[in-house]
Amino acid sequence: MMFPGMNTTRIENDRRHSDRFPIEREVRYKVLSKRSAEEAGEGRTLNMSSAGVLFTAHHQLIPGKRIELSITWPAQLNNKCALRLVARGRVVRSQQGMAALEIQQYEFRTTSLTAAASA
Repeated sequence: MMFPGMNTTRIENDRRHSDRFPIEREVRYKVLSKRSAEEAGEGRTLNMSSAGVLFTAHHQLIPGKRIELSITWPAQLNNKCALRLVARGRVVRSQQGMAALEIQQYEFRTTSLTAAASA
């Protein structure tokens, strides 16, 4: 997943293999667990790369838990249809109202105009 034309943030001695982009978008998340009640919330992305997403979270998300993120996307399909990036993966860290997701799979989905307006 590349974002052409955007400045990247590279921190010296950073262990990450992918450049991060300072993208702030609305996000909805849910913990993927069959054992417990569904934990879900909303927040905003702080930065993204092809390998992960750092976002704000209302819950303390436990590292190792599988979650799904649904992120509003700034581009539209055929300049008409709103898109959402849906990413699944594992929480790699969580602290002070923020969580980091390691992306294991993702897809773009279309969003109806009414859903996009309320997102």
